[in-house]
Amino acid sequence: MKRLLMSVMVMACALVVSACAYLYRPLGQLPEGERLEAVQASPHYRNGVFQNEVASPPRPGGFAFIWAVFKGRFEPRDRPTPPVPLPSVKTDLASLPRDRDTVIWLGHSSYYVQLSGKRLLIDPVFSDYAAPLPWMVRAFDGTSPYAVENMPDIDVILITHDHYDHLDYASMKGLEPRTGLVVTGLGNGAHLALWGYPPEKIREADWHASVDVAPGLKVHVLPAQHYSGRFMKRNQSLWVSFALETNQRRLYFSGDTGFGPHFADIAKRFGSFDLAALDAGQYNERWADIHMNPEEASRAAELLGARTLLTAHAGRFTLARHAWDEPFKRAATASQGKSYRLLTPRIGEPVQLGEPEQQFSQWWAGLD
Repeated sequence: MKRLLMSVMVMACALVVSACAYLYRPLGQLPEGERLEAVQASPHYRNGVFQNEVASPPRPGGFAFIWAVFKGRFEPRDRPTPPVPLPSVKTDLASLPRDRDTVIWLGHSSYYVQLSGKRLLIDPVFSDYAAPLPWMVRAFDGTSPYAVENMPDIDVILITHDHYDHLDYASMKGLEPRTGLVVTGLGNGAHLALWGYPPEKIREADWHASVDVAPGLKVHVLPAQHYSGRFMKRNQSLWVSFALETNQRRLYFSGDTGFGPHFADIAKRFGSFDLAALDAGQYNERWADIHMNPEEASRAAELLGARTLLTAHAGRFTLARHAWDEPFKRAATASQGKSYRLLTPRIGEPVQLGEPEQQFSQWWAGLD
């Protein structure tokens, strides 16, 4: 009996060691040294953590987070995944004319953007899962037409925050050789440095900072209402939204965010946007302060003076309990008669910013 118990303990220890080795790099790293000093100097970092402009309750980290995800898999859900593979378009990104301003939704909150002749990726996630372990949050069938190998050389990657459905280890590791610069919030550079990005490729910024990434193209790092952390201590890196500005256009990408006064502040600063891509999925009562539902995204689009709206954070992964297609249906209803135009491209279908009358189908209709 003693020998059996010892064997079980040895096997358990071996499993723990193997799991830690498997997860070490994908989990990322907390900021330290000069990077930590920059974090601590931020006016938004108080009492040892980054804080929202509007107070938000703390979120669990570590094993409490793993348990919450595991338990959530057994909660009742209404059609959490599509019954058939979702339709998508695999556009040859390298062949797109560089002088055509284009936005391509890559699913969930990932985007390929061509603006002012530059190629950008926003929160690129090409893995088939969005969690520390592959079985936890799987992508819908049909939603992974793109891989790192399909990406052309990228001038700038923008990372809104470090959650797994926005900052993916395998994708970022594979993109490093073909990426010129990564712009992200304070503290997130620690993950990138661990994954092989040299200092000259990492630009970390606080809310309200601006980065000239190329002549005629400016990236504004702006507030969001959310939180951060990949397993370890929460809120040690900053979550952000982005405005992209050229002489011709202004685009806004909210990342994950709840509805808050930051939208009115951003509108006051910029006046209007040609396109706003806004969080409008993975909402429930527990996340009401850190995610928007489609009706709140509609309000935010109007506040921002958006001419067109792309809804995000849906269509590839299920995190909340609502039906997989509910965000699209509610966004379509909420957008009727509004000052903006709702855009509904399939994954991979180009949105041509120079074609204001471009039409898209309600591709989710009739799939159930």
